[in-house]
Amino acid sequence: LIGALLMQTTITAMAVSVVREREKGTLEALIVSPIRRWELLLGKIIPNLLVAFGQMTMALVVAHFVFDVPIRGSLPLLYALSLVFMMGTLGVGILLSTASRTVPQAMQLAFLTFLPSIYLSGLLFPIEGMPTGAQYLAAIIPLTYFLRIVRGIILKGVGWEYLWPSLVPLLIFGTAVFSLAVLKFRKQLD
Repeated sequence: LIGALLMQTTITAMAVSVVREREKGTLEALIVSPIRRWELLLGKIIPNLLVAFGQMTMALVVAHFVFDVPIRGSLPLLYALSLVFMMGTLGVGILLSTASRTVPQAMQLAFLTFLPSIYLSGLLFPIEGMPTGAQYLAAIIPLTYFLRIVRGIILKGVGWEYLWPSLVPLLIFGTAVFSLAVLKFRKQLD
């Protein structure tokens, strides 16, 4: 649930916040202001990260204290690896904002990216029970790897020796998508 929550929040909030600023005309005002492009982007990213971390914390508290879900692993490790996942999903949100002209369009695109991830990541159905083609698709969905990390830390209490095979694809995805998103965002601002 934490993975789906973080994915939904970061992609949708990032895409909608940028598109809404463009619709209202405040993005153009920010562009001509004396702030640098990276400061503008950072001003969009940090609040979304804080909201996502807040939601994650609330989900962990409810899971532990209301549903008695044991948290066996390192919470600092979980938060650090969540940041890696969220950089990729924030990148997707930025990319969607560059492809959207209206808020409803941004929300629809976010939903279209979110839905396959939910069904194919192993959140609802075990990947091993899926047809071979769906298993191949699951292997390219970042949420698949993040769910392994969350389950490994929270339920099993594992450390780096178990998590690094899931972390590598997240790092590749996050770096590639976030870099592409920043380039497209800068190009759109110019």
